[in-house]
Amino acid sequence: MPAGLSPKQLRALLGSRKLERVVVLGANGTMGYGSAALFTQAIPHVTFLARTKAKADEGLAAAIKQVRSPTVASRAKTGDYANDLAAAVAGADLIFEALTEELALKQEMFAKVDAARRDDAIVATVTSGLSINKLAEGRSASFRKHLLGLHFFNPPNVIVGTELVAGRETAKDVVDFVDAYASVRLGREIIRTQDTPAFAGNRVGFKVLNEAAQLAEELGPLLVDKLVGPYTGRALTPLATIDLVGWDIHRAIVDNVHANTKDEAHATLALPAYMARLMEQGTLGDKSGRGFFKKEGKARLVLDPKSGAYKPESEIKLPELSYIADVSRLHREARYAEAMQAFLAAKGEHAAIAKRVVAGYLSYAFHRAGEVTETIDGIDRIMGTGFNWAPPSVLVDALTPAGAVALIEGAGLPVPAALRGVKSRLFRHATINPGRFFVAS
Repeated sequence: MPAGLSPKQLRALLGSRKLERVVVLGANGTMGYGSAALFTQAIPHVTFLARTKAKADEGLAAAIKQVRSPTVASRAKTGDYANDLAAAVAGADLIFEALTEELALKQEMFAKVDAARRDDAIVATVTSGLSINKLAEGRSASFRKHLLGLHFFNPPNVIVGTELVAGRETAKDVVDFVDAYASVRLGREIIRTQDTPAFAGNRVGFKVLNEAAQLAEELGPLLVDKLVGPYTGRALTPLATIDLVGWDIHRAIVDNVHANTKDEAHATLALPAYMARLMEQGTLGDKSGRGFFKKEGKARLVLDPKSGAYKPESEIKLPELSYIADVSRLHREARYAEAMQAFLAAKGEHAAIAKRVVAGYLSYAFHRAGEVTETIDGIDRIMGTGFNWAPPSVLVDALTPAGAVALIEGAGLPVPAALRGVKSRLFRHATINPGRFFVAS
């Protein structure tokens, strides 16, 4: 929430606006109905809108199933754009847009919203990385003043990390109110980010995910997910994460960053050609029943990126990776610093690959501080509470700053100036326990 507020100032800020009616556009989509369900926990009237009322009803049913709360149904109503959008938007205090991640589609919807909304109504988009300033183009002065990004991570009822993104013309009082309301009433961990491609979490996170996808072409998905597995500080392995998110969503994010940035890791954000080829054949991850992995009965099959064929996991022989067991054992004993020192000391070509990916995460994250967020703290918090990955500063603390610098230098990557000469612990957060990120493989 806004820093430095006294309890009295916070109460005044929360009371500066009423938030009693919310309209969710695209409420049949996963992020749409998940966000709508979250709103019903604090807001008495939430309208689920979609292309058809039947689709909106499906969204409501999915929201009820997701959160298992009777509050959802009692506070929700459904409708469609053609018959219900204008009236619903006219009475809304907040219009929340969760359409497909396409700039033109969102801009077309915002033109309709602009024509119907009250001048003081807030408009929030859950975009995962499209420019807020671009989305505001052509809209009224009042619309631009009240437009911001409110990027929940999926599913919102479980993942509290949330990015708050202001445009050039977004009013400060609007940003401060949404920050306070989402923190206090919705239980969000709010991270304010700059309006840069993919903001903070996806900018850093999808760099790592896409690098793993690139490595999979030569190493195979099973080995890559083993090398960059939970022992490196993440709850879910990278390629399984891409399958869960959806290959199409992954592509939209990395294509956006690759096209609109020219940073030191630009090459790692180019979508692998095999992914584009397989997507044309319907491979989209879990939503299509196949991605890097697929289920066949009780067996898990693994993709061969070169051929597009699948092979039972049980038939794939992995190289000797005993160092992972050693690191994981130390994690299980809560000896996290020792575990990461064991990781640093690991020998062999495959350990070197894992170290290069982790080094890339640290180097890239610290280089983005000041660009995507004010300080590394914002990146730390969104990686921890949005991605459920060990925040960069947590890894540096476990490795020691000197160890982190050595890791980055050993990978041939640029060392962030912020890591040189550090003597004290970097990660300080009142409610986040660093130990939660160190999971044994």
